[in-house]
Amino acid sequence: MTDRPAAQHRRPDGVDDGTVAATGKLSEALEIVERARGHLYSFHQLTGGADLALDIAVELFRAAGHAHIADRISAELIGRNVLAGRWTFQIIEEYDDGYYDLFRDIERAARDELLDGRRHIYEAEMKEARRTHGAPGHSATPQPAEDA
Repeated sequence: MTDRPAAQHRRPDGVDDGTVAATGKLSEALEIVERARGHLYSFHQLTGGADLALDIAVELFRAAGHAHIADRISAELIGRNVLAGRWTFQIIEEYDDGYYDLFRDIERAARDELLDGRRHIYEAEMKEARRTHGAPGHSATPQPAEDA
């Protein structure tokens, strides 16, 4: 067994540095979009949680004798669209079905065309350049009982 990266993490023959850099940057951009999408889901869950918490606030305002505030929250805020015509789940669906799906398709198509579909070639080459060959914890691929 040699201590080299797995085939799926090696640059295909004939691929130049510029292509690896460009596809690496495109993949990095997709990773940023993945994080943004996660924040969008956080926004969705936090907004939904706040809406549900309003039910308790309404009960507490009523119990404290402030029915007018409870009525306003019930009528104007609970269940309100966060954007015109949309609850947060609709924002997520529109994002996923439009921008996110297109972004993933373009990133995948570029890798398929230029790198035989291989992922993380830029990072794999960075790992090769930065690791200490032969040192514990620096192997190219997972080894039995390795400490990271």
